[in-house]
Amino acid sequence: MDGASPLEGESGSEDYRSSSGSDVEKAQYPSRNTPGRRAKAPSAYSSSSRETSGSHRHLLLKTSKTRRKSSSSYFYRIPQKIVKYMCWALLSTLLIFVLCLIRASYTSSRQVELGTVQKSPPKPPPWETFPFLKRYHGGIRSLVPRKGNVPEYPHDPEQRPQVIENITVSIGGAKPLAKSSSFDPYPRIGQGYVEKQECFLHPKEELRIPKVRYYEGVTRGFPDAVMGSYEVLGLRDDICFERFGRLGPYGYGYSLKRGGTGAGLHGDRNGAEDLWTELGTVPEVDYSNIRWDQAQASCAIKNAARFEPMGEAGQDTFLGREITQQAASQGDGDENTSKDVDDDPIVRRSATQSSPAAINQTTTGSEGAKKKLTLLPRTAVLIRTWWDYNYSTEDILYLRSLITELSLLSGGEFTIHFLIHVRDDNVPVWADTKIYNRVLENALPAEFRGMGSLWSERQMGLIYGGIQESFFRHLPVHGVYRSTFMPVQYFSHLHPEYDFVWNWEMDVRYTGQWYHFFDQIRKWTKAQPRKGLWERNGRFYIPSVHGPWEDFKQMVRVQTEMGTDSPNNVWSGLKPHSGGSIPGSPNPTQPKADTPVWGPEPPSDVLTDQNDPQPPTTHEKDRYEWGVGEEADLITFNPLFDPDGTTWFFTEDITGYNTTSSLPPRRAAITTTSRLSRHLLTLMHRETVLKRHTMFSEMYPASIALHHGLKAVYAPHPMYIDRDWPPAYLAAVMNAGRNGASGGARTSVYGGREHNFKGTTWFYDAGFAPNLWRRWLGMKVDNDGGEREELAGEGRMCLPGILLHPVKGVEMVVEGGVKGDE
Repeated sequence: MDGASPLEGESGSEDYRSSSGSDVEKAQYPSRNTPGRRAKAPSAYSSSSRETSGSHRHLLLKTSKTRRKSSSSYFYRIPQKIVKYMCWALLSTLLIFVLCLIRASYTSSRQVELGTVQKSPPKPPPWETFPFLKRYHGGIRSLVPRKGNVPEYPHDPEQRPQVIENITVSIGGAKPLAKSSSFDPYPRIGQGYVEKQECFLHPKEELRIPKVRYYEGVTRGFPDAVMGSYEVLGLRDDICFERFGRLGPYGYGYSLKRGGTGAGLHGDRNGAEDLWTELGTVPEVDYSNIRWDQAQASCAIKNAARFEPMGEAGQDTFLGREITQQAASQGDGDENTSKDVDDDPIVRRSATQSSPAAINQTTTGSEGAKKKLTLLPRTAVLIRTWWDYNYSTEDILYLRSLITELSLLSGGEFTIHFLIHVRDDNVPVWADTKIYNRVLENALPAEFRGMGSLWSERQMGLIYGGIQESFFRHLPVHGVYRSTFMPVQYFSHLHPEYDFVWNWEMDVRYTGQWYHFFDQIRKWTKAQPRKGLWERNGRFYIPSVHGPWEDFKQMVRVQTEMGTDSPNNVWSGLKPHSGGSIPGSPNPTQPKADTPVWGPEPPSDVLTDQNDPQPPTTHEKDRYEWGVGEEADLITFNPLFDPDGTTWFFTEDITGYNTTSSLPPRRAAITTTSRLSRHLLTLMHRETVLKRHTMFSEMYPASIALHHGLKAVYAPHPMYIDRDWPPAYLAAVMNAGRNGASGGARTSVYGGREHNFKGTTWFYDAGFAPNLWRRWLGMKVDNDGGEREELAGEGRMCLPGILLHPVKGVEMVVEGGVKGDE
């Protein structure tokens, strides 16, 4: 037994010690304290029955021994001095880090304020890689018939036509320039209409203004319009206008001594004198003493019988009198007071136009003949300007052309009126008539005085009080930017004699004749049926991709009823795999279709009982008949897109509506240049006054028309682009919204993708529009064009009628080498 190794551990020894000492076999096992011996833990497996597994040991005894063992061993303890230094180092590091962040933030903010931030330039958009088109700047010595012209653009992407550079032609060796012709778009008065009376520049003298002149054909290789269509709208595209024939009747091309502007005395002048020599006796018009308000008022009186009688006049609450013909006689006998009243443009103009003799003037004395006459609607063109606007020579030419072609030559069909914004709310224009008239007189050039009225943002705040102020994008709700149409609504309220009002801006230009453009737009929009109208309104018409207008109409119908399966359409269903969907599958993948607009689409809190038009039949039964022959309540020059879901910046600028569950249905059109009916303006006025409703300027008129079922039409006027875009790619970019529309999805061109309009001729910040206008005027742009190029090349530019926006700050050189706005 002495050579045997111990079989028990510590616990086992104690257990056996606690048992009876008469056990001789267990007494032979050595104690755990036997010197030179090492205790061994009991094994779970043993060949001897005397060994135990240790599972019988008491739990408390085991825990006690474990605690004693762990307490006897510990880790190395770091000295307190070192711990203190480490804590100080950590705190110092954190403090330095925070100070560095503050310093970096301040430096970055300062750089942003100073504009010195150096960033890597972003990747240019794809359109910047497209080459520029060359044939917009062709001259009158390269004219060809429209039908024989091979346009530089658009073209088959695989067969680009040969680029025709501006060739050098000596004037002596060139073929003789064809004579220009006078342009007369004014309709001949037929049976059933009151005959138009001719109007003159001076009421007491028969001083006529010669008509605009044009050339047959277009310059060789001139591109076609990429969006919109001349043919669809009935506009002339087989003629072109150069600057002397277009602006010469209004003082362009002859000196100040002879009553002109002194601009346009240089450059290619071949054929410029045709304007004055064709009739032989027409002198150059002396504009130095012209008063346009008198000429326009005289024309209105002479042709008053052609129009509907004026309704009950409104009341100018701020000037403290009714706008009637009797207002001129209200006074206390004081000479100054009478003069103030007589000089007020609103009072004087209403007095002349509301004359019973003028209104009842007819070409026949019989009552039966009067009833058969067809009377014309009255239309006002509101020129939006402000009280300290600096009118340049080019602005004067633009305004003269508007007044002459729309008002005088049409026999008073249009009335031009300046709606002038007083930007300083602290000027007491509403407290005293003398102050009002003095500010109004100083706000317009001398020749246009008496044709305007003032408004201010504080005035709009008083008229349309109670509107919730949200300061959306830090802008006031009554400000001109967010509520452009508030003063237009109030103007229409004061002047119910106008059936339609054009909201027109100072930076719009047209290379063609104004009346021809306005009249054709009116006729085309009047002929449009209501079926599918809102859906067509929301898309750009691209003839080279969509084909004829009828094909475009059917394409829009299919896209609306069936939806589109396009990668740009986030509303489409998931595409099936390349093998297609499984035939007979229970849930085949289908694009999401749209519900066409048919009648009013009111929100929950719209103004009710407004006699909104209702469809005469269902959408399916209508044969494109409802709406034909109905004047449009709203005409725009950009698509009426659905801003919902887009990245457009003002899609949520909605005030006064119940938006707890969802935003109201709405539409928008970029730029506020548009025509509005009195019916639409009255609804906008009542919604704003009674319901405290309003929206962003470019969204409010179209949305009210949608809510109340009015007829709104986007007129697809011809638009040009400066680069060689692939037409199919252009169509995919412009109509990249929901189901082939321009809006309704995040992929819309409106919002973050508006840079695609930079090279177009019509948008709020289009860059091609002002460049094309300046080149047409014979100026140098980006070191191209100018007098030398005209004389050595094909001559001065000749363009068809193109609507351009924006055109700002054009500085013409006048007599003596002084710029026209100095």
